[in-house]
Amino acid sequence: MTKDPSRRGLRTAWRFVGPAGALIVTLAATLAAGDGRHDDGRDDDDEGEGYAVGLWGDLPYSDVQAQVGVPNLIADMNRQELRFTVHDGDLKGGNGTAPAILTPGDNDWTDCDRPSNGGFSSLERLDHERSVFFSDARSLGRRRIAMVVQATPLCLGVAGDVPCVENRRWHSGGVTYVTLNIQGSCNNLCDTAPDPAEWAARNAANIAWLQETFLVARQRHSAAVMIISQANPGWHPFENDASPRNPVTLVQLDAKPDGFRDFLLALRAEVISFGKPVVYVHGDTHTFRIDKPLFDARGRRLENFTRLETFGDNAANGTNDVNWVKVLVDVHSREVFAFQPQIVPANRVAVPAP
Repeated sequence: MTKDPSRRGLRTAWRFVGPAGALIVTLAATLAAGDGRHDDGRDDDDEGEGYAVGLWGDLPYSDVQAQVGVPNLIADMNRQELRFTVHDGDLKGGNGTAPAILTPGDNDWTDCDRPSNGGFSSLERLDHERSVFFSDARSLGRRRIAMVVQATPLCLGVAGDVPCVENRRWHSGGVTYVTLNIQGSCNNLCDTAPDPAEWAARNAANIAWLQETFLVARQRHSAAVMIISQANPGWHPFENDASPRNPVTLVQLDAKPDGFRDFLLALRAEVISFGKPVVYVHGDTHTFRIDKPLFDARGRRLENFTRLETFGDNAANGTNDVNWVKVLVDVHSREVFAFQPQIVPANRVAVPAP
């Protein structure tokens, strides 16, 4: 979801000055070729130790956020011991010393075909993002972690079928992590130039990658799964900043094209079958929240499922929404994940830091 209609597409998204912009360009330029087609079976550290990860997204949307807010946020993350960080879409910045993972956002490609964004081809922009950030089977960052890439050519690009290289999987401390290219703007079925063929291919690829991830998690006896994507698909009738949805049938209740129901049905089946903690991280609607919005076909809340939406831009508030979420991961704890919103001291506005 684009809250700022003047925001440009991916072609101009990285054209700002300051340390965040310089850092992400430097990181992207270091990528080398790789296929990452097989799980290597390795964790990046011992499974017996707890650790922390950092989550953020939908930032920055303005010069002040890019030049002040995001550098403050990155410095705050770098002061803490994080195993890795993930940006869940709508990217204009980068990370620091920890391994950095990202997933595309609708501002980065699907919305670039709007006249106000320059009228670029969304498929061309996605091809470009794949070549800049996803040409290697490793994360970004000064320390890089090996990842498994969805290498089968199931998605679409300008020239036809291409691998969905932005869909990735990795394992850390007994937990399986996965990114999925799921977008706002009805998952590319509405807005300026909807593309049903692109959606159909990517949606099938996302479902296949989701199902394979849970299969691998069961084979590895993972204690939990974390899924990171961009879109808020709408979960229930009362989520007024996304399309309302019947929580039992998962049918969307408004007149917009529904780009999410098939995926949500597959997600629900896997969450029930897996039985252990599953966290779904997204951005898109710019509202920090942690809740349990997924129900089974009998209307019972799925207790093992948690939705986390990261902080996002609110233009009226300048930098005081430029914050992140720390997730403490301990496979020996009952819920595996514990969540700590991190209010960056240098970005506090209404009640400045003492």
